[in-house]
Amino acid sequence: MVTVPAEPHQPARLLARTDIPGPRRAVVKIGSSSLTRADGHLDETGLRLIADQVAELLHGGWDVVLVSSGAIAAALGPLGLDERPSDVPTQQACAAVGQSLLATAWAAAFGAHGRISGQLLLTEADVIRPDTYRNVRSALEAMLAVGVIPVINENDTTATHEIRFGDNDRLAALVAQLLGADLLVLLTDVDGLYTKNPAEPDAERISVVDDFAALVDVKVGSVGSKVGTGGMVTKLDAAHHASTTGTATILTRADRFGAAVHGEDVGTFFPAQTGRRRSRLVWLRYATRGAGTLRLDEGAAAAIRSRRRSLLAVGITEVTGAFSAGVPVDIADPDGTVIARGLVAYSSEDLRAMAGLTTAELRERIGDHYGRSVVHRDAMVMLG
Repeated sequence: MVTVPAEPHQPARLLARTDIPGPRRAVVKIGSSSLTRADGHLDETGLRLIADQVAELLHGGWDVVLVSSGAIAAALGPLGLDERPSDVPTQQACAAVGQSLLATAWAAAFGAHGRISGQLLLTEADVIRPDTYRNVRSALEAMLAVGVIPVINENDTTATHEIRFGDNDRLAALVAQLLGADLLVLLTDVDGLYTKNPAEPDAERISVVDDFAALVDVKVGSVGSKVGTGGMVTKLDAAHHASTTGTATILTRADRFGAAVHGEDVGTFFPAQTGRRRSRLVWLRYATRGAGTLRLDEGAAAAIRSRRRSLLAVGITEVTGAFSAGVPVDIADPDGTVIARGLVAYSSEDLRAMAGLTTAELRERIGDHYGRSVVHRDAMVMLG
């Protein structure tokens, strides 16, 4: 029987490249462009090279989780498509084919080292609700405990929202936070962050980013490759997320993976921040999107902003969306600007009946159970 740790693993908070070598817990994200060829088929040679390096790390006592893009891209060649489709149904069809191809290729690559991999398909909903969030962590911890290499991807076959707006850079950062990873490695087709387009002759590689605010003048694009969905902007967002939650990040080319995890000066290194953060509030800030929105009157919005008070029903003027109790919701001011996010104590149906009523009125009209705060201040994080 596998025993899953009751408390999440705590990241080592690596502050320099020289801190990286040694047994670590790492999440490694590989982009579509690093796993597929120009003809739309899997680059099995490149995939095996990554598997070889992961196997070496495992032999050295590391825990490694892969976040593998490439499902849709891997199906383009077999299905006779010249480029990534733009319509969702065709993307879903490609994902159904490509996920099977990708899982088979990883299994073969790790099987050559006597290792077993296991596929885990996730959607954003899996890391929104506290119960499913814990289930995902338990599943990953159990896989690591029995020596299985988790290979994670978004479930693009059914998750239409993720296909249109998601990216695996964000998913990798969420997994790193969930597992308390020491290191997040973002493997792509560009060797790190540059001061401008790396194709320009005067572009310079940025070796270390200690302060994200210092990147204000750095020119980065927002569009990924023709087979992927991300880009440098999503990678910087992922690195910022990981750094804030205690996980150091390396951004580099896939062929420099080995050098990066051995502490060599390749790519761009983002050290972990050392400040302690409350895990539930960090999760609310980075790992969730509101299942609905509660719009407040000016008094309630001011109380939330300045006094960090719990949210009461009397201050709610509008409830948007359909949701159950216990999920994250966005909290907006009278203009609709989201200022906070928190775990709601009531369903959207209940809240529509409760909105604008004082605690005394709620207890009198509905019952004592409805006199509690809608979102407790300890389950709320400020966003504005």
